[in-house]
Amino acid sequence: MAEVKHPIEKSDNARYISKNKTLFALVSKIKLWPSQSGVLHGVKSVELHGDKIIVTTHCGETFTVWNSKNSRSARWLRNRWFTKPCPRCKVPDWKLEKYGSTIFADSTGRGGRR
Repeated sequence: MAEVKHPIEKSDNARYISKNKTLFALVSKIKLWPSQSGVLHGVKSVELHGDKIIVTTHCGETFTVWNSKNSRSARWLRNRWFTKPCPRCKVPDWKLEKYGSTIFADSTGRGGRR
């Protein structure tokens, strides 16, 4: 008899990240960057230099931004606002699925403690 595979529930796949992290901590963990045009880039490296971070994407762009919790890019990452992945960065589907199942919560999701 054929084995029936049950779909994995979202709670089993979910990854919890605190929504109060700085931009550096967020980009270092997720390795994605939302551009102002809505394109989601893959991040090759992130370097912290004082109050600023230097982000290098897989498509070769390098830029410096402020390390802020309330910046446009931090908000867009937490709210998952993007139009499409960058074709030059070639962000894999598994990374987009993992990013889509990530839950940004007040606490880390471990027992509801804060």
